[in-house]
Amino acid sequence: MAALSDAEVHLAKAKEFLEAAEIARDLDLYNAATSAAVVSGINSKDAMCLRLTGKTGKGDNHLEAVAELRATGNVGADLAPTLSRLIKLETKSRYSALNVAASDAAKAIDWAERLLNAAQEIVAS
Repeated sequence: MAALSDAEVHLAKAKEFLEAAEIARDLDLYNAATSAAVVSGINSKDAMCLRLTGKTGKGDNHLEAVAELRATGNVGADLAPTLSRLIKLETKSRYSALNVAASDAAKAIDWAERLLNAAQEIVAS
């Protein structure tokens, strides 16, 4: 039961960060939008992993999150490339001297939304 309630908490966080990403994008804050989309995607991954396996990793290396999602089964394997693309934008949005373009922020939000939609279905099942 704890895994399900934890999954629901991560799902709520994923929704919140996706909403923040959309607001930031609308304000032309593309770095912030992308960063929030990444956090949303990671929380969606956590929700899916908790629901499907009863556990999720909490490492600082977000690339490990891709392997963790892939290991949950067919759905996770199908979504792992989406999470990978999203996470690859994290460094640029948070740490690089380069700015994220509007088009990349839009892609990040789309990918985060795709992950959130899948997580909602999985947690609800």
